[in-house]
Amino acid sequence: MYFTIGFEGIHLIERCAVKKIFLARLALISAVLLIASCASKPRQLMPTPLIYQDPGAVSAVVQHEESLRSSTDVDLFYITNRAKESDPESVLPYGQSRSSSVAFGSARVQIGPDISWESLESESRRSVRTRDLDLSLGKVKEIGRFPAEPYNVEVRADGLYRSAADMRVHYEAKDMFQAELEKRLARSKTKDVIVYVHGFNETFATAAYTAAELCHFLGRESVCALYTWPASSTGNFLTSYTSTTESARYAEDHLRKMLRVLASTPGLNGVHLLAHSRGAAVLMSTLRGLFIESVAAGKEPINTLHIDNLVLFSPDIDYDLFAQDITAGLSDPDMYSVWPSERLPRALRGRFTVYSSPHDRALLVSQFLFRSTMRIGNVRTENISEAVQRYLEPFDRLDIIIYQGDRTDAFGHSYFTSNPRVSSDVIQLLRFGKKLGDQGRDLTKVGPIVWKFPTVEK
Repeated sequence: MYFTIGFEGIHLIERCAVKKIFLARLALISAVLLIASCASKPRQLMPTPLIYQDPGAVSAVVQHEESLRSSTDVDLFYITNRAKESDPESVLPYGQSRSSSVAFGSARVQIGPDISWESLESESRRSVRTRDLDLSLGKVKEIGRFPAEPYNVEVRADGLYRSAADMRVHYEAKDMFQAELEKRLARSKTKDVIVYVHGFNETFATAAYTAAELCHFLGRESVCALYTWPASSTGNFLTSYTSTTESARYAEDHLRKMLRVLASTPGLNGVHLLAHSRGAAVLMSTLRGLFIESVAAGKEPINTLHIDNLVLFSPDIDYDLFAQDITAGLSDPDMYSVWPSERLPRALRGRFTVYSSPHDRALLVSQFLFRSTMRIGNVRTENISEAVQRYLEPFDRLDIIIYQGDRTDAFGHSYFTSNPRVSSDVIQLLRFGKKLGDQGRDLTKVGPIVWKFPTVEK
């Protein structure tokens, strides 16, 4: 009994020590968030990716003639289930409360102030810029809105039917959505749509800034879309994160509905899905539902969803839940009773890429809060066993890329935009279709599906 009590006492001390470390980290994060919220300097365009710093690598950041004929603003196609902002002192069109209806429209992100295309192109290639490139939210125009959910029902003699009025509004909204997307596709070079799903602690504006800067450095050749959901961005960190977790779940059905509409739009070539942090959990759960839905109907997801690349940045997802998501239905053959073949259905045309960093402070806090063994967004090379990698290797789609360099932002959580080496790799993948190991994507392979950025000596 003595030794048992002593052993428990040791664990109590260890738990107290861990709690103190966590509270210290939490205090640091809260302080940084407070400082960020009080900062007066406008958000700047992300640092120039390495690929554009090389004069001989690419002739221009933006080459698409249709983009060059317009203003330097980035015009995003947004989709949101945020409620309209009710705070009279806020300048944002949508806040952090939930809406029961999905709206869509145009959001312009301005880069400037007062910058010409020539100057923007020049500054977009510099490692050290000669002027500020402020990001600001310009005109936001809501084009359409789907009915509030749940849709009303009508009672008839033989059962319940969806309300005819709601169905009329639904199809009108769907037609407007697809008509706007078709116009944008007609003007785009690739006929692809890039959809970005943000994470925790983002406003409508900050999410739009990230989508816009990615769009800019991807050459503005595709239709750039943003799915923005009511992630909490104010208040106590713990309560804010808790409410965000539930709002993320609330966002899944709306995203599933809109991706289905997007995928059936005429003139679409392919869809590239990008998600950051908690947004990765929203996207993965959404895709799992769409995948099962498609296969249950006897249709192959690769043909119904038209997904090319799927890219997760710092995904805030439990390691075991991630493994379950990517093998959904594999161990449940009865789920696919209509599927006509023993062959497993295909989901992607391109690659499924996960960017992870063990130095991600934000995910360390998430790991503690969820009592998670590991988050897929902060794994180390040694965390993914050889056996697991060998099992996943035949799927020939998944790449896990680990960044172990210095932090280039406060938490080491946004390195996909703040680190020029990482952002360059993203551009090589999405814009130029480079494979890992190709020139320009010369990362080090450390396992069948795991790669890492080579260490750069200081």
